[in-house]
Amino acid sequence: MKLAPPPVSASWNHRGARVGFEVVFLSDRNGGHRLAGHTTANESAALWSVGYRVTVDPSWRTVAVRASSRTDAGVREVRLTRDMADRWTVDGEPRPELDGCVDVDFESSAVTNTLPIHRLDFTVGRGVDVPAAFVRAGDLRVERLEQRYTLIEASPERLLFHYESSTFGFECTLTYDRAGLVIEYPGIATRDT
Repeated sequence: MKLAPPPVSASWNHRGARVGFEVVFLSDRNGGHRLAGHTTANESAALWSVGYRVTVDPSWRTVAVRASSRTDAGVREVRLTRDMADRWTVDGEPRPELDGCVDVDFESSAVTNTLPIHRLDFTVGRGVDVPAAFVRAGDLRVERLEQRYTLIEASPERLLFHYESSTFGFECTLTYDRAGLVIEYPGIATRDT
């Protein structure tokens, strides 16, 4: 599945489970890629603002993550790193429950769903388990997220994936553009630009 190069920036309106806005800037860095973005939202009367910087290698495998969150409880920061054996540290401390994860996924973000799409070669009808280091929006708590992507359609205009997370008992159909960025995440976000 060949993808088009991603744009230098993109934005989403978050609606449904929360109301907010996300913007990301994508760039090539040191032979890999960087996603630097920010999401602000109101979710169930909780207000939060999350900034993030995700560095991935040339194969779109997460290497390092920095994030900050501002809520009414104050400002928090977290740093994650993944080594080549898929072992993770969070703020310098080993997190063996994340072993085997290759991607980071932010509760606050629609763009992190692009990482496995760029990294893996999907075939229509074949599901792929893609566990991720999941970063919560408000307190930046990091936990393991079990998720599965199944490519259900690949047309010249778009990609459709069945997404399911056994961690949250959630499933939906994600619509992507040919650059591998989410266009529609039902109940969460819609691509703006």
